[in-house]
Amino acid sequence: MSCDLVIFDCDGVLVDSEVISCRVHAETLTRHGYPITTEQVAERFLGRSGREARREIEAELGRAFDDALEAQLVADVLRSFAESLEPIPHINEALGALAQPVCVASSGTLERIAFALTRTGLHARFAPHLFSAEQVESGKPAPDLFLHAARQMGVAPARCVVIEDSVPGILGATAAGMTVLGFVGGSHCGPGMAARLTAAGAATVFADMRQLPELIR
Repeated sequence: MSCDLVIFDCDGVLVDSEVISCRVHAETLTRHGYPITTEQVAERFLGRSGREARREIEAELGRAFDDALEAQLVADVLRSFAESLEPIPHINEALGALAQPVCVASSGTLERIAFALTRTGLHARFAPHLFSAEQVESGKPAPDLFLHAARQMGVAPARCVVIEDSVPGILGATAAGMTVLGFVGGSHCGPGMAARLTAAGAATVFADMRQLPELIR
């Protein structure tokens, strides 16, 4: 494939964070009057921005959450990241073998992206090219974030390859006119994930980051 830029999602692609994040969100939301399981959080909100998840939950409840909830979620997630977050296996090896420029396009906030990448020793590989859904009007599955990243990096969408682990991410990247590869090597990925990513439009699906350089070549 023709590629001048590789765009990485963060959670579940660079860092093995989705199980941690979904668990913390389930616990915090449940404490604040919205009972939900870790599995339900993953099913409904994986790959989407916290802003959009909050809007959906508030619409169901018919009331707004107190702003303290957002602050509590951020604090709880970052504390859990500090305790146990790890990079995706072999991601450093894969990044070292890529000839193309790289950047991050994540549904997380810039604070969370920077914290996760710093914790796992990956920040220097990407900074300052970190792009968040909070910088665009609509997050994944809209194409806005990917198009924003491509514009900032000065690369045409058709020359970008995106690495994603969620259906909203796959849909957003394909809507942006980019080639997208589905990654299913995170600890949150079950046996049906590969089929779901393929059905959403992934050009191919892989589970070991050591495969990535050859896939792009």
